[in-house]
Amino acid sequence: MCPVYSAGHYFFINISVVLYFGLFFYYTCLMRTDNDNLKYAENSMKRLLLYSTMVLTFLVFISCSNDGIDKEMYAERVKSEFLHAWNGYVKFAWGHDDLTPLSQSYKDWHPETLYMTPVDALDTMLIMGFKDEAEKAKELILENLSFDHDFYVQNFEIVIRILGGLITAYQMDGDTRFLELADDLSKRLMPVFNSVTGMPYRDVNLRTGAVRGEVNNPAEIGTLILEFGTVSKLSGKPEYFDKAKNAILELFNRRSEIGLVGTTINVNTGEWDNKRSHISGMIDSYYEYLLKGSLLFDDTEFGTMWKVSAEAVNTYLYDETDNGVWYGHCDMVTGNITGTRFGALDAFFPAVLALSGDLDRAEKLQDSCYRMWMQFDIEPEQLDYSTMEEINPMYILRPENIESAYYLYRYTKDEKYLKMGIDYFESIVKYCRTEDAYASLSNVVTKEKSDSMQSFFLAETLKYLYLLFAPEETIDFENVIFNTEAHPIRKTW
Repeated sequence: MCPVYSAGHYFFINISVVLYFGLFFYYTCLMRTDNDNLKYAENSMKRLLLYSTMVLTFLVFISCSNDGIDKEMYAERVKSEFLHAWNGYVKFAWGHDDLTPLSQSYKDWHPETLYMTPVDALDTMLIMGFKDEAEKAKELILENLSFDHDFYVQNFEIVIRILGGLITAYQMDGDTRFLELADDLSKRLMPVFNSVTGMPYRDVNLRTGAVRGEVNNPAEIGTLILEFGTVSKLSGKPEYFDKAKNAILELFNRRSEIGLVGTTINVNTGEWDNKRSHISGMIDSYYEYLLKGSLLFDDTEFGTMWKVSAEAVNTYLYDETDNGVWYGHCDMVTGNITGTRFGALDAFFPAVLALSGDLDRAEKLQDSCYRMWMQFDIEPEQLDYSTMEEINPMYILRPENIESAYYLYRYTKDEKYLKMGIDYFESIVKYCRTEDAYASLSNVVTKEKSDSMQSFFLAETLKYLYLLFAPEETIDFENVIFNTEAHPIRKTW
């Protein structure tokens, strides 16, 4: 691989060339008689200028013909790190939900495993071309995964990780058993919508259909339509789409007069429990799915809801400060700012803004997201953007900042987003890599590790890093919609 030099490197190389020739000709002059010196020095300087100009022209030509970043090399490095993390899972957690990398063991979310990591990571393997690993994961899933269990699951997490993973596995692999599992899971999750308002409860028992958790949040209420809607279209069962859409309509119709939603709401009374508005966790992907629902299903109602909501968010939450552009917290009724918190989950929003066509805000906000990352050489879960001090110092291998860099690079082709991706990647490798896999950080200041590697590290973080550097034809970006767990869904109906 040829070395890549910056413009500064080329400048100093050229200066070195000039000095070398200058010293050479000066020494030669000293060896000649006084009569010869003047004429020889004059000719020597001419040759010196000619040679240095030729060298500089050659170096500039090289620099102009090289974009400065070896994307192929970084794509291969990301693939290598995926295998490192995946092999750690295989070695210590095979057949379980999550790897615990420091204790070299595993963690299941429930009394029985739901094979969270293999289901979540399968499409990443397919995208990266790891056929053998994907085949083994497929075999594990299809031979063992069952949803006939007498325990509660959190509807939102199961939908975005497992249902989303099964959908893309079916679309990419073609095995109808994946769709059968997705249909069975969707049917078992439907009782969550049996509230007074039709907005879903948080938890449901997979076997009995019993529900619990009547206080829910916009993200968990509104981040279901891509998955249930796709299974509905693929299976021909309209109930899945209709119930998920109705839940969003019920939530949207309870927005405040200025167009904002709060943090938590009772799904039976329809009353807001917490009226703090923001784009952070518990609201975030509600906005994402309004836009993506309109695009995937050509649904004008979703498009209208997105436009109304985006206008309110940009009016009341958008905050331009000396530290950059951010989105803060406010009261959903008055619009008064109540906090200057921003974090790893909020970093999804530049990607959504870019997808909506608002590149100006998207680029400004992504600059701030990058600043948040570089403040500690890796991003915290949350910081106060007025002071740039961490509030929650964890980093749990989240992908959103990388996701937004990927979207903006695809839309702008600006190399700075590749450079952001390199910084993100190198930080993760430097601070989170372990002997067997990758680990979260309990504190981004001290860089102390914690014993967790959630499935989204393989499903999202490394997938978006790979796609940022991989050839554009690796995935049909213009014709897929990524769910909030980075599972690419194609409109095939």
